[in-house]
Amino acid sequence: MHLYTIGSLFYALGVNLASPFNRKAKLLLKGHHHIFKTLEEKVDRDASYLWFHASSLGEFEQARPLIERIHMRHPECRILLTFFSPSGYEVRKDYKYADIVCYIPFDLPVNVNRFLDHVRIEKAFFIKYEFWPNFLLGLQKRGIETYSISSIFRESQLFFKWYGGFYAKPLHCFKHLFVQDRNSKDLLAGIGIDCVSIVGDTRCDRVIEVAAASKQFPIIEKFVNGSPTFIAGSSWPQDEALFIPYFRNKKDWKIIIAPHEIHEEHLVQIEGMLEDRRHLRLSQATPDNVHDAEVLIIDCFGMLSSIYRYGHIAYIGGGFGVGIHNILEAAVFDIPVLFGPNNRRFREAQDLKRLKGGFEITDAYSLRVLIDKFISSPASMKKAGRIAGDYVRRSGGTSDQILGEIGLD
Repeated sequence: MHLYTIGSLFYALGVNLASPFNRKAKLLLKGHHHIFKTLEEKVDRDASYLWFHASSLGEFEQARPLIERIHMRHPECRILLTFFSPSGYEVRKDYKYADIVCYIPFDLPVNVNRFLDHVRIEKAFFIKYEFWPNFLLGLQKRGIETYSISSIFRESQLFFKWYGGFYAKPLHCFKHLFVQDRNSKDLLAGIGIDCVSIVGDTRCDRVIEVAAASKQFPIIEKFVNGSPTFIAGSSWPQDEALFIPYFRNKKDWKIIIAPHEIHEEHLVQIEGMLEDRRHLRLSQATPDNVHDAEVLIIDCFGMLSSIYRYGHIAYIGGGFGVGIHNILEAAVFDIPVLFGPNNRRFREAQDLKRLKGGFEITDAYSLRVLIDKFISSPASMKKAGRIAGDYVRRSGGTSDQILGEIGLD
């Protein structure tokens, strides 16, 4: 444990050193400076809190169905929401269903004790891959019920190596682990952890709710105007280098690109690749000019999950880098989903590949072959989309099951 703590200390020092040169490190450090001030100002000393910790935005979407159900059914409950990543905190720092939103401090014993002394935690929920040894041991010492939500485990993780006893020790601090698949449960059983339920991914509940309440955007409807439409969601430059050249000669298709990063440099790069295709940023679109555009670039956040409703094929970015983004948001609208090769850690991607509702793209050639097939056979495209949508709908109900098992239904 001492080696882990020393490593955490060096990580914190590294963030401090990098902050003048790295935007995310700077935001992280700024947020950490305000953690305890925020707690001092906002914590009700007479109340107890349900603590949800999510690393970033994707994990937050897994916590969200639980938080909002608790708010609806138990409005008296107080919610503390913490993030590790600036990309989660900066987007959701004003989340209305949480009483307090802040960063989690670095996982050092002094921080753990100070944090837990500030807030009376009733139950703690760590989402997916969040296993913070010092925090988990600190919660256990105080007798606080702690749960792992929508977690998924793989044999390659250190917990399951012959030398992994030290790494696995914090997993025994959880009162219960709600995992996504049978393999995760079997792996945990192999290291003596049996307080496990297979429930799936809570994000399915979220995307089903979003789809049911999805917004209509008249400006986008006017842009699409009944044309077949390809939507690229959360795209990175590596993704755009594949699909933009393909669609240069597909003039009958409309293209919607929602980049993962919308800073000016990236937007200009995308526009430079579009060459002779008439393109327009959403911020510049009007009812008069959007109809003639062939490509619409979404240069704002918060719309993508509803925009997928206008698509016939979706490409989800990140698979040639950090890992694919949320493919369920698109799949729920009954459209086939394409994504890059870095998808092994995502159960939904593996399931959809097996069912033929999701498809892995490894290069420009594999993308061309697949989309050519869909264009030449609309029936096969529709069938793949229906498979994707049915998969999401069958996977709903996870949040209610979890809340029932922990007594918050």
